[in-house]
Amino acid sequence: MSETSELLGRLAALPDDELVAVLRAAVAGRPGLGAVAAALAHVDFTDADTGKPVTLDTNVIDAEVAPVASGQVAGAIPVPPVPSGLPETGAPTATGGYSTSGVPTFDSVRDKVEQRFGTAQGMDELDRQTPAGRSADEQWEARENAARDRLDQIRKSMRGNDSGDS
Repeated sequence: MSETSELLGRLAALPDDELVAVLRAAVAGRPGLGAVAAALAHVDFTDADTGKPVTLDTNVIDAEVAPVASGQVAGAIPVPPVPSGLPETGAPTATGGYSTSGVPTFDSVRDKVEQRFGTAQGMDELDRQTPAGRSADEQWEARENAARDRLDQIRKSMRGNDSGDS
C-alpha cells in the first residue's frame, strides 16, 4: 500500500473533531493555505464532557509533519518530498514525448517544430507549382519591376533638377 493511500486511510478513520484539529495543525504557518485555515477557523467542535475546544496534543505531531519556522531571515519551513505513488526505480522515464510529470520533452518539442517547418516549406513549394501560385509570383515580379522603374524615374528627375539649379 502506498504512503499516500495509507495516510488517507488513517485520516478517514479519524473522528471529525480530530480530523479538523489535524488539518488546522497542517495548514498553520502556510500562507498559500490561508483560505483553508480560515475555513477551518469557522469549524467549532467542543468536547461534550468538558466544554473546552478540542486541541491537538503536541506529542502526537513530530517535527517532520508540522515544522515551525524560526522567523529569522534564512528560517524556512522545509518541504517534505511529495510521494509520487510510483515505484522507486531511479530516474523518471519519458513516455510518448512527455516526462512522468506531464511536461513535453525537448526532443518531442524539437520534432514537432521540425515537422511543422517541413510542412510549411512543402506547402509553399506546392503552392508555387499551381496556376494560382505562378500567377501570384508573376504579379509580384511585375510590381517589383514597376517599382524599380518608378524609382529610376524619380532619381532621373532629381538629377535633372539638381543640374538645372546650379
